[in-house]
Amino acid sequence: MSHHFDLLVIGDANPDVILGPLRTPIAFGQREQLVDSGTLTLGGSAAITAAGAARLGLKVAIAGRVGDDASGRFVREALDERGVDTSALAVDPDAPTPLTVVLTRDGDRAILTAGGALAATTAADVPERLLAASRHVHVSSYFLLPKLAPELPRLLRLARSHGATTSVDTNDDPSGAWDPGGIAALLPETDYLLPNAEEVRNLAATPMAGAKEAAALLAARGPAVVVKDGSRGAFARVDGETYVTTGIPGDAADTVDTVGAGDSFNAGFLAALLAGMSPGESLEAGAVCGGLSVRAAGGTTGQPTWDDLLVHLLRTETDPA
Repeated sequence: MSHHFDLLVIGDANPDVILGPLRTPIAFGQREQLVDSGTLTLGGSAAITAAGAARLGLKVAIAGRVGDDASGRFVREALDERGVDTSALAVDPDAPTPLTVVLTRDGDRAILTAGGALAATTAADVPERLLAASRHVHVSSYFLLPKLAPELPRLLRLARSHGATTSVDTNDDPSGAWDPGGIAALLPETDYLLPNAEEVRNLAATPMAGAKEAAALLAARGPAVVVKDGSRGAFARVDGETYVTTGIPGDAADTVDTVGAGDSFNAGFLAALLAGMSPGESLEAGAVCGGLSVRAAGGTTGQPTWDDLLVHLLRTETDPA
């Protein structure tokens, strides 16, 4: 079956306003605090993953909602510039484009998001023609999409019936509930689950367990589980095998901000898988893409091309351990 797109990404697209680093606690009382840098950039987990995959040479489409406003136009233009197909990025006439403000401090960040049109996004915003036309379907930000979330098992099943593989990066759950019933329905339709070390423990409902233990529990329920573990790199549990990266390449001192690093990891991992690389190689590719993305402000500025990625992969292979 011929697929028109390599990757369809479903989920959130919004501007990110990134400010920092804060050197003191955030102050109310109408105090003005100065920081070194402020960036307006493409944000939203889905949009950053889509942009990263397009930069790596994949044919990518995105499905979701933005508002009929300046933020929505900014997002569409940024994705169009990257070569992402935005024909299924619907314009909601009633709700604003989501907006995120990120405050950075000491390698950590506080994230404030107004969900806007995300709350109104439904399965009707994901055209069946795109599910049928894509080699792989990836879902981002499960917990920000309350109307779409219960429909996702059906959408992923549909994509699989057309020959696609599937993946999900739930991201954080702001409510702290982690929707165990919804996740239970989603896991059997998911080929690759892509959480970070904190999220994997919550998704497995074992907040006190180790991330590897939690990943094994989730993997037993269907998907390969690929876990991003910050500066420690990443590991994956695939078909009973555990793969571990050698850690993030480069110097942590080069870090400008970590916004979107996990989404850039997803793009690298999926691009490598779709290029026919093994799970271990794909894990390394993800780690390199995540590592490169932290060296520029925002989620997409530092994203590598396929050639950049291959150069870095060769370097990690030849580095003495």
